Amino acid sequence: MARTESNEFEVGKKAPDFTLQNTIDDTWVDLQSFKGIQGTVIVFICNHCPFVIHINEKLVDLANEYQPKGIAFIAISSNDIEKYPQDAPHLMKKVGQDLQYPFPYLFDENQEVAKMYAAACTPDFYLFDTDLKAVYHGQLDDSRPGNGKPVTGNDLKNAMENLLQNKPPLQLQKPSVGCGIKWK
Repeated sequence: MARTESNEFEVGKKAPDFTLQNTIDDTWVDLQSFKGIQGTVIVFICNHCPFVIHINEKLVDLANEYQPKGIAFIAISSNDIEKYPQDAPHLMKKVGQDLQYPFPYLFDENQEVAKMYAAACTPDFYLFDTDLKAVYHGQLDDSRPGNGKPVTGNDLKNAMENLLQNKPPLQLQKPSVGCGIKWK
């Protein structure tokens, strides 16, 4: 299991716009229409990564907790499906339905969105304010497969709480760690 850290994405940087297909219901989702009234979490994930599988349940819990508070969640998979067919859209749909994702699971076929966000790994978390300016880019928490630490979601949760309470962005933003995005 190769470990890749997320790249830097500056606090205050505007979220690049995109329109991608939601594999769960075959609709098209564009960031401007889907952004949350209080903020937006964008997370790069995939089906097969053990780091994503490790946090999937907590990701669903956090989305269910924070979407009613006005923070939208969007998941994106950008992996090369020719080399990694387990990440194909029809299987993304199955994973999203099986895990009851309460958010769209978008397929970035040409990998342009991942490049615009400088996404490097799965999972890779971004939190944006109401103006789609970055306030957080980092890990979900300190848990990793096999390290024995519980999956709490505390880092992302603290960032979302700061956003909701109009507090400044977290000073400490640890990079996410996961499988590298599978580039074409």
